[in-house]
Amino acid sequence: MSGGPLSGVLVLEIVGLGPGPFCGMMLSDMGADVIRVDRVDTSKMLSLHDPKFDVLARGRRSVALDLTKSEGIEVLLAMVEQADVLFEGMRPGVAERLGFGPEACEQRNPRLVFGRMTGWGQDGPLAKTAGHDINYLALSGMLHAVGRAGEPPSPPLNLIADFGGGGMMMTVGILAALLEVKTSGRGQVVDAAMFEGASLLGAMTHGLDAAGVWTTERESNLLDGGAPFYDTYRTLDERFVAVGALEPQFFAELVAGLGLGPLSDTQWVRSEWGVMRSQFTEVFESRTRDEWADVFRGVDACVSPVLTYEEAALHEHAVARDSFLYPDGFRQPAPAPRFSRTPAQPPEAPSIPGDDTLDVLLEFGFSQEKISALSNAHVCR
Repeated sequence: MSGGPLSGVLVLEIVGLGPGPFCGMMLSDMGADVIRVDRVDTSKMLSLHDPKFDVLARGRRSVALDLTKSEGIEVLLAMVEQADVLFEGMRPGVAERLGFGPEACEQRNPRLVFGRMTGWGQDGPLAKTAGHDINYLALSGMLHAVGRAGEPPSPPLNLIADFGGGGMMMTVGILAALLEVKTSGRGQVVDAAMFEGASLLGAMTHGLDAAGVWTTERESNLLDGGAPFYDTYRTLDERFVAVGALEPQFFAELVAGLGLGPLSDTQWVRSEWGVMRSQFTEVFESRTRDEWADVFRGVDACVSPVLTYEEAALHEHAVARDSFLYPDGFRQPAPAPRFSRTPAQPPEAPSIPGDDTLDVLLEFGFSQEKISALSNAHVCR
């Protein structure tokens, strides 16, 4: 990919799942030259779909190396000498055992930023324990707050720990470390733990809890469905609308649009919330979702239709901003955020693991003969 604010930054991404590829996608979307180091044998990799639909792998080239062989590690370390960033998502100690841990990489390139993505962090009693988004959320306290009262906590997809607390935090950490290199001339290790990232995303509610205005009982707080003016409602056609009318002026527009009498004096009277919710529920069920969208179009009532993925891409606002792209004939979110002077180029199709091994290794100074010998030894593919 050319263009973008990270143009000229070379990143090595040791192949992983979920949050790691998300970080690689973010860096690539912003213009970095991200090279995925894939496995020679992909039979043991979890695959949920055809690789051509792997949006998280877009915009990168792929080199397939066997990092269980010393020759493969030597190839990787030779690439490290020219790279700005390397990041991996293995359990603590695995990279060191294979031979490309931070110390080995620093010897080859003292300016290298070494990113480490794990669930629990590089140390601590759970450091080497397996887990997924839902586990990190559970121990962060965040999962307890998600869901309806009297029901089990609801997994919020894998958005919070994997992508927000993991991939996004890793991206921010790498960018900060790259900026610091310009001052110190030295790289450093970025330890991104999804458990801690998820906890950090809950910083505001920790503050509210400390202030005594947040409870551990679900659906009893302002932002967890406890307030009738911040919730979702079923419509006549069995679809939903989302309401977020927190401020008094927005609440007044909501009530007017629903055709209800003045309720401003009772907006923050919790004892009235039950009656208010019943009124909202009854009125919203009298029209379809799209009819309500028309009622509140252009009105600052903070009422929105709850859309499917396909509907979201076709919404007039998304269309006007080109918020979704179809570079390979299927829908995917456009790069974000946007940059006024160094815009990223449209993302390229995901590479098949190992498709670019020859070209990339030639660029890194390996001879054709050396590459052929590595291939014959099944070190690369």
